[in-house]
Amino acid sequence: MTQQTQESGSATTTAATTTAATTTADTPPADPPTATSTTAVTPTTATSTTAVTPSTATSTTAVTPTTAAPAAVPTRSSAGPTAPTPGTPPFPPLAEPRALGELRVWPRTFHDRLTAPLPGLKAMARFAREGSVRPGRQGLADIPRLPYEPGPLPRADVGTVAVTWAGHASWVVRIGGLTVLTDPVWSRRILGTPARVTPVGVPWETLPPVDAVVISHNHYDHLDAPTLRRLPRDTPVFVPAGLGGWFRRRRFTTVTELDWWEAAQLSGVRFDFVPAHHWSKRTLTDACHSLWGGWVLTGPDGQRVYFAGDTGYGHWFERIGRRYPGIDLALMPIGAYDPRWWLSDVHLDPEEAVQATQDVGARRMAPMHWGTFILSAEPVLEPLTRVRAAWEKAELSRENLWDLPVGGSRILEPTSLRSTVD
Repeated sequence: MTQQTQESGSATTTAATTTAATTTADTPPADPPTATSTTAVTPTTATSTTAVTPSTATSTTAVTPTTAAPAAVPTRSSAGPTAPTPGTPPFPPLAEPRALGELRVWPRTFHDRLTAPLPGLKAMARFAREGSVRPGRQGLADIPRLPYEPGPLPRADVGTVAVTWAGHASWVVRIGGLTVLTDPVWSRRILGTPARVTPVGVPWETLPPVDAVVISHNHYDHLDAPTLRRLPRDTPVFVPAGLGGWFRRRRFTTVTELDWWEAAQLSGVRFDFVPAHHWSKRTLTDACHSLWGGWVLTGPDGQRVYFAGDTGYGHWFERIGRRYPGIDLALMPIGAYDPRWWLSDVHLDPEEAVQATQDVGARRMAPMHWGTFILSAEPVLEPLTRVRAAWEKAELSRENLWDLPVGGSRILEPTSLRSTVD
């Protein structure tokens, strides 16, 4: 098993379960030097579906897959996602947006941001003995039942927020009149994993002009060179600190690198880069040489979408919720979690995803990072089964779980209409 394969997005991409770091969050260390007069804010880390009946306009026949018994919901806060009081100020105050395409100098490594150490020799030996990156035959039997319902993209204007799931962590987000792609992967295969088990939910040729791209980190199932080659080179891309050079070498001209808690703005839409419990690696020698995280997109009318990227469970979610009150929708990963001893530090399981949604205070959750690539050992339909059960157990409104099929879309109500209902 090569290190490059470890990075590819399969179960071998992640860290073993170990004790989290114990530095204090929200306390920035010395800023890294930059190529301009501005400096980067660099916070440190802290200790850190059942039936296939997606909630879309089109319904499908209920299917009951064979799944393992769900894990217990994390024993943390039992409160559901609640809308913050209107006008609640962020804490701490949000950073001023940085200039688009700003050239910056970063530390050589971001190892100090890890909330769990990378796997050592003992963990690698255990994985070699007992690890599995694929479900058994019974777990694969439900592949034909994975929800796949491609449809036309919804019409969207400046006041509309709409999301369409293309598969895995790839979304078409329409916000503030912009079309934004998250971690776009339109390829049939990625390095080190079998081919997609569901097709891409949105044919590339049906996309409107892409106004921006956000990238969560550099693993192959989130940063796909063949897909990005399809974009015009003047497409604005928003990427983690340290990843800008990868895009500039491919002649992208508007590359904005951000550290955690930093932001930039494009046509009235704010892009904030926020922490995640994960890591980065793309080659044999570049582990943690670029940062990893999620994105909070805020439209001109204040509607917010949180794209969590790839992450395990931890303290960051509550802090994101404090800084960005009133998140309308959380795009939350729920798959690639088995075996837990190997993956729990860096991938949420379905119960943790529901808890994380509550922690950030999001009104709605849309599951992702399942049903597209086989990256780990859980049965292919188990993430959907378990997330539905966890949502019900938390006594959350069923209409706020947007368990879309691949290719499915949902539209957020305009702020003015939502306020009269809320």
